[in-house]
Amino acid sequence: MGLISFIRKLRQIHAQRPFIPAEFGESRQVRTLLNRRSVRRFLDCDIKDEEMALILEAARLAPSTVNMQTWSFGVYDTESWRQTFGRSIPYGAHRAVLVLGDITRVKQATDIFPDSPLVEYTVSVINASLAAMNMTIMAETLGIGSVMLSDTGKTGFFSAAYLKERLKLPSGAYALMTVVFGYPKDRDVPMPPKFEIEDITFSGIYRQTDTCRVREWLSLMEAGYRASTFFSSFQAKLRYYRENLIRAERELRDIILGERPKT
Repeated sequence: MGLISFIRKLRQIHAQRPFIPAEFGESRQVRTLLNRRSVRRFLDCDIKDEEMALILEAARLAPSTVNMQTWSFGVYDTESWRQTFGRSIPYGAHRAVLVLGDITRVKQATDIFPDSPLVEYTVSVINASLAAMNMTIMAETLGIGSVMLSDTGKTGFFSAAYLKERLKLPSGAYALMTVVFGYPKDRDVPMPPKFEIEDITFSGIYRQTDTCRVREWLSLMEAGYRASTFFSSFQAKLRYYRENLIRAERELRDIILGERPKT
């Protein structure tokens, strides 16, 4: 990628803005939701317990399939995280919530999916992910930044086996992600390259996104990653994911399916 092309792509990235119809331009709620970004640089300033309580309440009240609430949350401050994992919360964040898919709670009363482990797992992932998103939105309304982690610092499904052992998780509870929270050092975080609405929507039968648009998105991703990570590349990051996802899938298969009776 030539220098001129690289600079042009960075300008494209920085020029991106959420689409907000004029009649909603003054809505604080709309701007809060559309301006949320993943934050990886935090101030050395703790979050109040009352603020964390609101973030967790947003998770508790998230929607879930048949109201099964197939989730659990490991809640940590800097001290309890270090006691549990022997290191700091990633990115210098001051609070962390480890989000689990958890089907053990509802099984104490009923077994809704006794013969459908894939459906059961998928439902728990959907539900817990909705709860995690609710947390990030509530944090944003409080002026608190967040980022969802799946592999950084062994915090998510990339390290499911490690977390199962470390946290003594029972069969049916599995780590999906950790969301870390803190006050952001920079509130003007660029919006990462996003597809246009016409690229991701259809009416009637499914419509494939134009290949040129997908390649354009990839080139922007590569430029943005190059600008933010001088000693690596987006392709190197993808190779890292491919290699580790093979291991992660094997671990998840063992955790989700390995302890079930063979039929």
